[in-house]
Amino acid sequence: MNIVQLLVRTALTYPDHPAVLHGATTVCHYAQLGERAARLAGYFRNTLALQPGDTVAIYMTNHVAYLEVLYGAWWAGLVVVPINAKLHLKELEFIVSDSQARVLFATDDLVSDTDAVLDAMPSLGKLLKPGSPDFDASLAAEPLEPTHRQVDDLAWLFYTSGTTGRPKGVMQTHGNLYAMTSCYFSDVDSVDAQDAIVYAAPMSHGAGMYNFMFVAKAARHVVPESGGFDPAELVSLAQEVGRLCMFAAPTMVKRLVEYIQSSNAAVDGFKTIVYGGGPMYVEDIQLALQVMGPRFVQIYGQGESPMTITALSRDQLGDTRHPDWLLRIASVGVAQMLVEVRVVNEHGTDLPRDITGEIVVRGAPVMAGYWNNPEATAKTLRDGWLWTGDMGAMDGRGFLTLKDRSKDMIISGGSNIYPREVEEVLLRHPGVREVSVIGQNDPEWGEVVVAFVVGTGVAARELDALCLDQIARFKRPKHYHFVDELPKNNYGKVLKTTLRDAIQKEQTP
Repeated sequence: MNIVQLLVRTALTYPDHPAVLHGATTVCHYAQLGERAARLAGYFRNTLALQPGDTVAIYMTNHVAYLEVLYGAWWAGLVVVPINAKLHLKELEFIVSDSQARVLFATDDLVSDTDAVLDAMPSLGKLLKPGSPDFDASLAAEPLEPTHRQVDDLAWLFYTSGTTGRPKGVMQTHGNLYAMTSCYFSDVDSVDAQDAIVYAAPMSHGAGMYNFMFVAKAARHVVPESGGFDPAELVSLAQEVGRLCMFAAPTMVKRLVEYIQSSNAAVDGFKTIVYGGGPMYVEDIQLALQVMGPRFVQIYGQGESPMTITALSRDQLGDTRHPDWLLRIASVGVAQMLVEVRVVNEHGTDLPRDITGEIVVRGAPVMAGYWNNPEATAKTLRDGWLWTGDMGAMDGRGFLTLKDRSKDMIISGGSNIYPREVEEVLLRHPGVREVSVIGQNDPEWGEVVVAFVVGTGVAARELDALCLDQIARFKRPKHYHFVDELPKNNYGKVLKTTLRDAIQKEQTP
């Protein structure tokens, strides 16, 4: 069953309901959104000769055309490859090539020279920019009937940074996306046609994945005029649009709460804020609840089981009289309806309650595997269970608390960063002999990237310039420590725990 049926049904049943808004201004209704998706699908199939299963890449900042590109591709039976708009063009080139994308959609702010991109990415047959004559022409094509797909067919190819320095393509099927949608309704929140989801976080990631629930219920989709996160703008939209819902990283929640607290702004226009993608400090969620009231839900997931491992409900967060309340708000909640969650040792044996181990999950939302990467798939999916790489402990009531990550992933501002990728870039400097990258706790970003460097004649500004030339800006180290040697064990492995301890001692007054 094609996920596009959510739009097909809503466009037929609720054609006059507002669908997409730019700020507080309605851009199109559901009948128009459905028609635009059908015409774009016709262009894909009849003009570009794309076939079901072909891939379409999307390298766009948040834009009012984002949904019609997504649904136009699914309408034609294609696979979408939404790409983080923060990524460097060299990273974009790898993903486009690896995914075998035939078409790339890009916004002008990210790609100014169309010919240069096409020359650098020979697999591409077409680059389209919303608002351009070519894009407008695609929407004038003859509409196509929705293409039938099976639930196990690929729908969304999500690239997550890889520990080997190369991103891996997570294969999410139509069935996975339907399961994620069902989990939202069962474990996160209800939605009705008066609600509005605002895309303050990137539509290429979790925020964009939450579109399905709102399409299914004929609700509104708001793209801020800024294109992203601005606390003052969100407060204004909440008042103008009303019943505002959003997905946000904990750092965004913190900034929004601080703005509302300092400005004494009204919060009645906000309905639900779902937060995830990184740790939320207990004191931060306590303040958020105090300032904004019971409007929050926490989810824990990852690209391999999108948004669907556990949830901490609005009622659980708001139940301040419960004797375990402080422990519960420090957790990530309980298993969502369509998954099983366990905590196991390295052999896959269940661990006793409150003992830390690796979190494993199985169920309908779990990915089909990694694109063209059977080795990584076999390592991560074992006997039907997804080994998350995250460490946690589960209490006697089923509440899961994250403890650490077996992988060394850094989460900064809700974005995932793998140290190996940054280390490989830094090692390209001729003066760098060794390097180790870790995350350092930060009150604003959750974590920031820190590099320990062994070398001669190396300046931080040179390493910064190297990173900016090779990887996305948000991945570059915020601090550099130049040392004579890195701590290692008897096997020559760098002891990152020792480096973290040294950083923690520096931060301790």
